Amino acid sequence: MASPLRQLLPRRSVLAAPSARAWSTKRCLLSQRRSYAIAAPDSKDPKLQAIDLSKLQVQKTTTPKERLDNKDLVFGRTFTDHMLSLEWTASNGWMDPRITPYQNLSLDPATCVFHYAFEAFEGMKAYKDKQGNVRLFRPDMNMARLNRSVARIALPTFEGDKVIELIKKFCQLEERFIPSERGYSLYLRPNMIGTQRTLGVGPPGSALLYVIASPVGPYYPTGFKAISLEATKYAVRAWPGGVGNSKLGANYAPCIVPQMQAASRGFQQNLWLFEDVDAETGKVEDFVTEVGTMNLFAAIVNKEGQKELMTAPLDGTILEGVVRDSILQLARERLVPEGWKVSERRFHMRELAEAAREGRMLEVFGSGTAAVVSPVRSIQYNNELVSCGLTEDVEAGQITKRFKDWIEGIQYGDEAHPWSVKI
Repeated sequence: MASPLRQLLPRRSVLAAPSARAWSTKRCLLSQRRSYAIAAPDSKDPKLQAIDLSKLQVQKTTTPKERLDNKDLVFGRTFTDHMLSLEWTASNGWMDPRITPYQNLSLDPATCVFHYAFEAFEGMKAYKDKQGNVRLFRPDMNMARLNRSVARIALPTFEGDKVIELIKKFCQLEERFIPSERGYSLYLRPNMIGTQRTLGVGPPGSALLYVIASPVGPYYPTGFKAISLEATKYAVRAWPGGVGNSKLGANYAPCIVPQMQAASRGFQQNLWLFEDVDAETGKVEDFVTEVGTMNLFAAIVNKEGQKELMTAPLDGTILEGVVRDSILQLARERLVPEGWKVSERRFHMRELAEAAREGRMLEVFGSGTAAVVSPVRSIQYNNELVSCGLTEDVEAGQITKRFKDWIEGIQYGDEAHPWSVKI
């Protein structure tokens, strides 16, 4: 009989980045399907997923913090008074949820999260509309993605709708920290870690799901201004069959050194490329995946003369962004009637460079929870600075601005929309 660990793994594990030329599009998609088959041991046991909302315990702080002025907020540096937490064990499932004063965690030095990176997280926000109501933006998608992420590393899954209800109660308690000013919000960080004390490699028998919150302003200190990217292929962020589509802490730390190197050359972020064979031409190309902290969109006039908004497909190498999905849905509803083509397809840097040289480049922008949308001025690629359609005196193009207005209008409740969940 196979060991419990072997039962969690695919028949052929991917332990390192394969040779780029070894991967075809077909094999990439097959690897993606295989990775989705991996699940945590409790994923089919409703008893171990269940959360009892009626047993929520709330302990309020006796030493409330002072609120900072909005202008003094630095992204992710200031935290609210409380935290939400739920413990899990393989024998009992999810224990009673608790909201307690914000505090340090106490973990044994042998806890598995420190040794084998059993950690997954989410990024989401709470907003305050003009009437003072608190709103969440598509929290169901965040919970679904967190469940996929934790299942990929053998952590326990959970009832997403129940955790959303707990987050609502948490936000109500922390309402005074949610800024009212447009462009500001309360950043929510759900996080799950393996807590079993062991140096053996296997599925954790215990875990902790907790949520902390930070009042934030614009992600980039410069505000809504165009950034420059360095196209990066000397290091690889993700590969077919790996975990690039999961929001794991282990995906981020290895990207910091390349980001520091890009910053030393004057670029704000890396644009991660993946060298692979183009299925149509048979040539090896540098395919665009995503930016360091964002998905990437490019608006061009294609060779058929049609305006096209394109982004990389969900092939397992990029994160399934909530804002990415929102942009695609809004584009199909609002841009397609204007004659646009909206594509989720593989495209490479040579295609972008050719569009720029031939005057067909319109705009490039990143998307993500932290920055919403972020305009891109240029991309450094193979000793060429590829212009992304902005003139020197313009910080954002019209398409980027439209998406920013559309999405923020929903987030802040200006537009009635099912994505905006009022608490």
